Amino acid sequence: SNMVLSSMEVEAAPEAKPLPPKPKFEPLKPHEMSDGQFQFRKVSVPQHRYNPLKKAWMDIYTPIYEQMKIDIRMNLKARKVELKTRPDTPDISNLQKCADFVHAFMMGFDVVDAIALLRLDELYVESFEIKDVKTLRGDHLSRAIGRLSGKGGKTKFAIENATKTKIVIADTKIHILGSFANIKIARDSLCSLIMGSPAGKVYSKLRAVTARLAERF
Repeated sequence: SNMVLSSMEVEAAPEAKPLPPKPKFEPLKPHEMSDGQFQFRKVSVPQHRYNPLKKAWMDIYTPIYEQMKIDIRMNLKARKVELKTRPDTPDISNLQKCADFVHAFMMGFDVVDAIALLRLDELYVESFEIKDVKTLRGDHLSRAIGRLSGKGGKTKFAIENATKTKIVIADTKIHILGSFANIKIARDSLCSLIMGSPAGKVYSKLRAVTARLAERF
């Protein structure tokens, strides 16, 4: 028994060595993630947005260059806005956010509205055409566009305020900026108007939906 005890003591004698400390690595910078290469995005400038872009250039340039730390320039020959990451860009996603911001401006959104894409992560832009909902031609198409806007834009503003979205109606194309759930509500209302529903019916449906949303939150 003495021999067993002594063998047990001998086995328990060596102490476990402490593990080495965990290595601490600095987070990779955006240009290091792509083997030191800078990443680019290009956004085309439509003919009718060229002059508005000239006027609002500094409003677009300042937040992109100073806050998001992304290089931006206008390529006059190719008629495209070019964006590029910098060594001091804090996050790789900033490049795509800036591209979405510039693209939203090209669609017709104001800079003040489109800049929300830089500030918030859960905002999206959805686009569709009137013909995607219903095939309309001639006067029927004109009346559908008129129903979407309302007198002096009244209907459009009512939908925007109720759903907390921004809507641009450019000829037969419709662009909606907002969160995923809000875009769905605004799109349903616009589709009802395209299908021929009177504005009053759409307003009452919107009131019911927004009341339900308010209860949920």
